[in-house]
Amino acid sequence: MKKFLLTIAMVAFGFAANAQDGEFNAGVNLGLPIGDVSDAYSFTLGAEVNYLFSVSDDFKVGPSVGYVQFFGKDFDVLGVSIPGVDASFMPLAAAGRFAVSDEFTLGADLGYAIGLSPDGNDGGFYYRPMVGYNISDNVMLQATYSGVSVEGGSFSNIGLGVMFGL
Repeated sequence: MKKFLLTIAMVAFGFAANAQDGEFNAGVNLGLPIGDVSDAYSFTLGAEVNYLFSVSDDFKVGPSVGYVQFFGKDFDVLGVSIPGVDASFMPLAAAGRFAVSDEFTLGADLGYAIGLSPDGNDGGFYYRPMVGYNISDNVMLQATYSGVSVEGGSFSNIGLGVMFGL
């Protein structure tokens, strides 16, 4: 099922990339786990691609797909090191971006994050508010808070990233 959803997302982005009235963006980010998962995970790495359509001069919306990896911490129990277990998700979301000025952008991604690992990770509701600062026409620095609400808690992190207009 997960491979099927990934294939559908890739096909949808392929069709969207051929359209002429939007902009394609790709980026990476590094984050620190907070809240429920901060004791079990040391840091996060993520990647995102989106295709945004202009609704007005200052507002854009479109689909977004990403990958987020939470890296597990190793634990020492009675002198024995137990390796941490990583958790990963593939967020499928709707993205919205509002240009507050030429330099600053406010945005949010809302959708569902498919749990990829470990076994039993079913995923959950995905949310990601962000603030962006345009360094140039094609490069934006981002500060984000993101989370995946799962049964019994949430996988949340604060992060910094860079997004490139392609």
